[in-house]
Amino acid sequence: MTQELHIVGGGMAGSEAAWQAAHMGINVVIHEMRPKVETFAHQTGNLGEMVCSNSFRSDDDEQNAVGLLHWEMRAANGLIMATAEEHRLPAGGALAVDRDPFAETVTAKLKALPNVRVSYDEITELPAEGHWIFATGPLTSPALGEAIQQETGAERLAFFDAIAPIIYAESIDMSKAWMQSRYDKGETEEERTAYLNCPMDKDQYEAFIDALLAADKTEFHEGETAGYFDGCLPIEVMAERGRETLRHGPMKPVGLTNPHQPEIKAHAVVQLRRDNALGTLFNIVGFQTKMKYGAQADVFRMIPGLENASFARLGGIHRNTFLNSPTLLDHEMRLKSKPNIRFAGQVTGVEGYVESAAMGLLAGRLAAAEILGQEVPQVPQDSAMGALIHHITGGAEAKTFQPMNVNFGLFRPVDGLKGGRRGRKDRYKAYTDRAKAAWQDWLNTF
Repeated sequence: MTQELHIVGGGMAGSEAAWQAAHMGINVVIHEMRPKVETFAHQTGNLGEMVCSNSFRSDDDEQNAVGLLHWEMRAANGLIMATAEEHRLPAGGALAVDRDPFAETVTAKLKALPNVRVSYDEITELPAEGHWIFATGPLTSPALGEAIQQETGAERLAFFDAIAPIIYAESIDMSKAWMQSRYDKGETEEERTAYLNCPMDKDQYEAFIDALLAADKTEFHEGETAGYFDGCLPIEVMAERGRETLRHGPMKPVGLTNPHQPEIKAHAVVQLRRDNALGTLFNIVGFQTKMKYGAQADVFRMIPGLENASFARLGGIHRNTFLNSPTLLDHEMRLKSKPNIRFAGQVTGVEGYVESAAMGLLAGRLAAAEILGQEVPQVPQDSAMGALIHHITGGAEAKTFQPMNVNFGLFRPVDGLKGGRRGRKDRYKAYTDRAKAAWQDWLNTF
C-alpha cells in the first residue's frame, strides 16, 4: 500500500496527476464515483470530461499567463495538453477542443497504462494511511465534503458556478449571423473565422437586458449564499451590476465587421464558439446562466440569428466547493493535519480547466517523488506553476480567499522593467522567458 498512490476524482486534475505519477513508475488507483454516482453537470463516466466551456483559453505562451501554463504542462509531458492538441478546434488564439473525443482519449490513454487502474467507487472519508490525492473538483460529494469539513474544523467555502447553453448549428440563421474571430485573430482562415457572431442594435440590446432582468431565475436553498467567482458570473448577475456591463464584457462589439451590413456598427455582439469537430454544436461564449429552462429559451431566442435556436443543452447553476487552502495546505498541497493526503485541482481554489490540471500535474509529481524517497526542490515561484501554487498555499489572504485563475499579477516583478500599459508587452515577455527557464530547471531535477 505504501508504494501505491490513490487519486480520488477523475477530472482534469486527477487524470493529470495519475498520468504524471504513473510515468514516474508509481502504481496508481483512480477512484471515480461516476457514473454510479451522478453529478449535476457531468454527462458521462469518462475521465477528463469537460462540463462547462470546451476551451482551455489562450495558447499564447509569450504574452498570456494561461498560455504560459500550457507551455509548462507540455514541457512536463502533460496528458491534458497533448490530448487537447489531438482534438483541437479552430478558436482564434485560444485552445478549444472537441469535448467528447477529448475525454474518451484521456480515458483510453490512462487505462492503457499497465500501472494504472480505475475503481468506480465513491470515497466518503479521508484515509489515515497510504498516499492519497483528492482531486474531487467543484462538485465534491456531500459525504466527502462533510468529512473534509470535520477534519479541517473550518466551514467549507462555496460559490455557485454556472454553465452556458449549447445550440445546434443548423438552427442558427446565417442571414443575420456571420463567422469571424475578433480582430481576425489567427494564422489560418479557419482560425480567423472561428466564432459565430450575432449583432444587436441599441433597441435590441436594451430589450434583451430587460428580459434578462425580468426572467425567472434559479432560487437558492435556505442557508445558501450566492457568492460567485467573477470569472464565471451568470449573465443575469452581470446585467444587475449595470445595463452596460454585458456590452463591455462577453457582448462587446469591438474587432468585428458584419458582412451583411458592413457600414453599420453593432451596438453589441453575442459570440458563439464551435463545440465539436463536426461543427454541429456551438456554445454561447460567456453566457453562463441561472435562468430557469423555459426562460432561457425565450430570452436567448431574442438574439438576432437565434430566433429559432434549438438547444442541445440549456444552461444551469450548481454549487462549487473549495478549501481555504492558505490555512489548510502546506507548500506541497498536503493537508497539514493529515500529510498523507494532498489536494489538487479546483477544490484547492484555482479556477479553470488549465489551472486544475496544472495543480494535478504538480500533486502527481510531488506525491510520486515522496513515495520514491526523492528530494525535490520547491516549485519555483517564478514559473506559472509556482506562482499559482504559491498563491493558494500561502500567498493569498486567507480571510478573502476565492478561486483564482493564473495571471501575471501573481508573478514577482522583473527588475528594471517599466510598469503601466505601455511596458506591458516587454514585461510579459520577460515574465514568460524567466518562467520557462525556471520551470525547465525544476523539471531537470526529476
